[in-house]
Amino acid sequence: MKKNFRDMRPVYVVGIGLHRYQRLSETPYVTLGLTAVREALADAALEWPSVGSAYTGTALIGMAASRPMLRHLGATGIPMAQVENASASGSTAFRQACIDVASGLTDVSLAVGVDKPGPVAMAPGKTRMRDLVGSRVVPFTHFALLTQEYMTRYGVSAEQIAQVAVKNNRNGANNPYAQRQKAVTLDEVMAGPAISGSLTRLQCCPVGEGAAAVIVASDDAIAELAIDRNRAVKVIASVAKTERVYRDAKNFDAELTRETVEQAYREAGIAPGDLDLMELHDAFTIEELLYVEAMGLCAPGQAAGAIAAGDFDIGGRCAVSASGGLLAMGHPIGPTGAGQIVEITRQLRGEAGVRQQPDAKTGLAHMVGVGAVCVVHILQKDG
Repeated sequence: MKKNFRDMRPVYVVGIGLHRYQRLSETPYVTLGLTAVREALADAALEWPSVGSAYTGTALIGMAASRPMLRHLGATGIPMAQVENASASGSTAFRQACIDVASGLTDVSLAVGVDKPGPVAMAPGKTRMRDLVGSRVVPFTHFALLTQEYMTRYGVSAEQIAQVAVKNNRNGANNPYAQRQKAVTLDEVMAGPAISGSLTRLQCCPVGEGAAAVIVASDDAIAELAIDRNRAVKVIASVAKTERVYRDAKNFDAELTRETVEQAYREAGIAPGDLDLMELHDAFTIEELLYVEAMGLCAPGQAAGAIAAGDFDIGGRCAVSASGGLLAMGHPIGPTGAGQIVEITRQLRGEAGVRQQPDAKTGLAHMVGVGAVCVVHILQKDG
């Protein structure tokens, strides 16, 4: 009999940490990762021996990344594993940590995402099976084409789509962990340089380095380890799905998002209108519009108008990418999905400072990745 996440025992986020997302530097990945993990341990008021398992989300570092990093905290013999799932690597590492705790395999688990820019070895290119596209359409051209199709279908202007970058850079300017920490005007976004079609540089996410860490725990661990329950945030849904064959869909990422989020809503027992904030995969401006529509926050073709009305601002009906999103926070691949959990946890605790979404109770984290895969989590603050 198939179970969903809420059929298992409750899981809570109890510790969060980050290393700022930044351009490539001489900083070793070990330093990046340990900075985030130590911050998460301090946030949870836990010692390393309390952690029962660890998952490292990384796409670019290479094999055997976990123990050379985590051994500096102590050689405790716990199970560790690397998780690679393209852009959703950190999201998947978090899901694995949640499953360990939900299933009873352990009471405390760590998910850490860490990456540094480097060569990308793409397995689909090694299948020896030819397709119609191959490597001819790079991601920014793919999304430039989707942008043009969206503008043509709904009568939306390039400037309206670029407002996503204005909003998210405004949020990122107030985030000390963001790679881009400067508010920009619409004129600055549109000024270029042009990347592909109507997409300009500020409408495409920066890919740098950084780290994010999340510690999850069971009810038993919270009691036994004297963890502050008032700061614990419950994971009420965890869903991962892969692409199917969609008969009529022009955008498989949007359809995959729709299916994954709908299942997450069912698991959590909520509707789109219950969300107070959302961190989503906005690697390109058009993605925010496509995904908020797929998630049911507004009707098809209405996202640009909702952004203009302030619906997705901090203080609006659902704050989208309060961290700055991938566009401003950055997209270092491995850490990105775990970093979304950090932001949502901070918001639900009421600890986000000037980025705080008022009275936030429920938040959703969404990442897609090459494959195509989609991972969605919904978190909620008790009380």
